[in-house]
Amino acid sequence: MSLNLVEKIDGGVKVNHVLASVSDKSGLEELIPGLVDANPDVKIYSTGGTYKAIGDILGNAAEKNLVSVSAYTGQPEMQGGLVKTLDFKIYLGLLSETYNESHKEDLGRVDAVALDMVVVNLYPFKQTVAQADVTPEMARTNIDIGGPCMIRASAKNYLRVSSVTDPADYGMILSELKENDGVVSLDARLKLMKKAFAHTAEYDTAISGFFGGLEISDVEGLYDVQ
Repeated sequence: MSLNLVEKIDGGVKVNHVLASVSDKSGLEELIPGLVDANPDVKIYSTGGTYKAIGDILGNAAEKNLVSVSAYTGQPEMQGGLVKTLDFKIYLGLLSETYNESHKEDLGRVDAVALDMVVVNLYPFKQTVAQADVTPEMARTNIDIGGPCMIRASAKNYLRVSSVTDPADYGMILSELKENDGVVSLDARLKLMKKAFAHTAEYDTAISGFFGGLEISDVEGLYDVQ
């Protein structure tokens, strides 16, 4: 196995391209204008309800600063919104490295951009299974697939990408951008990385805990089994 070891990185990374997909939309009214203030040319790539919410916040500026993920990737969302961000261009943008010439060639080959920040929080699985009348099907449909993938990819590449998973951190991010001329420091990216992996670990533990306690008798009666 050949490992991709990095030797050269940037201490501060200017936020030019942001990927946003959130279940909890609180704080977006603060974050989104702040990102545009820090960089008037920032592009925010988004999907579904998050795209609409950001569009409402930006108003006329949406035409300049907001891009739908499907328009960027050239792939429409799967019916029911099950597949929106699982695309090569997205993960190339998340995992590419600034000083890797091969990665630059890959980005150019598919007309992709390096994504500098991911703003993602996950489907409310814990809140769903805490309900007294929850069913395994209600729990199953609240298992997020694309969200954890985006978080893990961006957190792995904290050397370049900010992985933002908690609305409580929006203020810190905006302060960082304001104090550092629109860039996010390595120190902040590392802190966000630690929080991101703790977030996905907690999420997976909740899923495992709920389904680990089920028996086949809890599931069979929910469906018309052919």
